[in-house]
Amino acid sequence: MTVAADEWLENGWLAAVDRKESPNFGERPIDAEVSLIVVHNISLPPGEFGGNWVEDFFLNRLDAAVHPYFAEISGLEVSAHFYVRRDGRIVQFVGCDLRAWHAGRSQWRGCENCNDYSVGIELEGCDDRPFEAAQYAALVRLIDALRRRYPIAAIAGHSEIAPGRKTDPGDAFDWAFVAGRYPGLRPAAGLSDR
Repeated sequence: MTVAADEWLENGWLAAVDRKESPNFGERPIDAEVSLIVVHNISLPPGEFGGNWVEDFFLNRLDAAVHPYFAEISGLEVSAHFYVRRDGRIVQFVGCDLRAWHAGRSQWRGCENCNDYSVGIELEGCDDRPFEAAQYAALVRLIDALRRRYPIAAIAGHSEIAPGRKTDPGDAFDWAFVAGRYPGLRPAAGLSDR
């Protein structure tokens, strides 16, 4: 039996992606409607791609002794719903019906605590280097699947929900591509619509 690319399982897990369950999640508030997608970038160590360090970080098993930066962050408890590798492979860490810990102190369109009502997608990358075509293809696949399951009203960058505190997904991220594909979900160019 084949699995559809966007088949959803219990608690908002996608069937056709790699699944690695993070302990860093909670229940969404009862009245929270999943309406926002937040795009992030991450690389560990910063600016380096490949390896399993990001996965280890979201699973609370990052070895602080391996790199000086890891010593700074290894005690943090964070997660995202999805992580998209440079080759487009998708790893899911938290079911989308649950609250991943990706946004931190945040607000969007006057609503605080974006973790309560958003899905976090981390792209393997950094602010100043272009993302891969395979990552954009995977991002489209995720957005389309999320829109079929949830009333998604907007797509924002981490920098837009936590301005001054976060800069990702960065200047190298192609927002024009996202706005062209999902015109109703992105504010006009240059406006965060916060």
